[in-house]
Amino acid sequence: MGEPNQASAQRTKVVVAMSGGVDSSTTAAILLDRGYQVIGMMMRLWAEDDVAGQEISANRCCSTEAVADARRVCQLLGIPFHVVNYEQEFKQHVVDTFVAEYSRGRTPNPCLYCNRHIKFNLLLHHALKLGADYLATGHYARIREVNGTYQLWKGVDPVKDQSYVLYMLGQEELRHLLLPLGEFTKAEVRAIAQEHALPVAEKEESQDLCFVRDNDYRRFLRQYAPEAIRPGPIFDSAGRLLGEHKGLPFYTIGQRSGLGIAAPEALYVLDIDPARNALIVGPASELGRSQLIAEEVNYIAGHAPPAPLQVTAKIRRQARLARATLTPLDGNRAQLTFTHPLRDITPGQGVVFYQGEVVVGGGIIAQAL
Repeated sequence: MGEPNQASAQRTKVVVAMSGGVDSSTTAAILLDRGYQVIGMMMRLWAEDDVAGQEISANRCCSTEAVADARRVCQLLGIPFHVVNYEQEFKQHVVDTFVAEYSRGRTPNPCLYCNRHIKFNLLLHHALKLGADYLATGHYARIREVNGTYQLWKGVDPVKDQSYVLYMLGQEELRHLLLPLGEFTKAEVRAIAQEHALPVAEKEESQDLCFVRDNDYRRFLRQYAPEAIRPGPIFDSAGRLLGEHKGLPFYTIGQRSGLGIAAPEALYVLDIDPARNALIVGPASELGRSQLIAEEVNYIAGHAPPAPLQVTAKIRRQARLARATLTPLDGNRAQLTFTHPLRDITPGQGVVFYQGEVVVGGGIIAQAL
């Protein structure tokens, strides 16, 4: 995108979303090198209570260690460091949604809700109110301005590309966002961190659910949504009763293990039916759907394409891109028709549409057809 040049950057203020990790720390260092006025800012997010009932910083995104690491980096770089409290908002928009989605028989990705409601809404607007020109994050993705329209591109490192979790961004957000790591590989980012002697240069990154204390989402749901954990019937696709499941939130589309059914061939979860509190299973030959309906769809350009569009799509963060036809529908919905059936289209997960390196948009999978 059209970032300020070296001279004008010295008059440009940017808030960097700090996590205490190598990516956000290196983001701050890079922008400081480029002449920006940099402020480090960390979000305090909701954390579980410990077994004694005393609140602890269980959220890995803002643990005591993470805050200390971010503070040390900012002191080393000579930039201000602030912590903003979004515990209540995070609980409402991320944790409660996570629980509600599982209670509906869906499999959510809480990072998508955090990015939409917390990082690129609350934090971005807080940064702008402070007089900052930009918010910067350590995501591996790129922003380009083409004929007055901002585009979101994949990061150059295909292993680290994080454009999938940024599909909810629009023109207003992209206008005030910097993603400097999108031009680098992870190895290059660690090298830059080492050059700046950042104390987190070799710090490992966590892929766990940040707000679940022990990363056991089943235990978490038993504690915070016990009403959703109800045993129920397991049927095959012909309606025959095969057994009993332990609670719909414990299963996802395509799952094979943990069904507890003796059968002559391997069985997989084909569908989750919350209306009947039922699990539908079948052999691998019955897996796969060629269409899906997505809801809460966002288009990066700010408007839906005027006609069906040929795209590639990801139906979850680690999925391979699949060729499809994107057809916009009313009510912020869209239909995707794939050239080949996909085995694990899962309601509640995000689906993201691409044309080459460019993100067209994305939404939440509502239904597989």
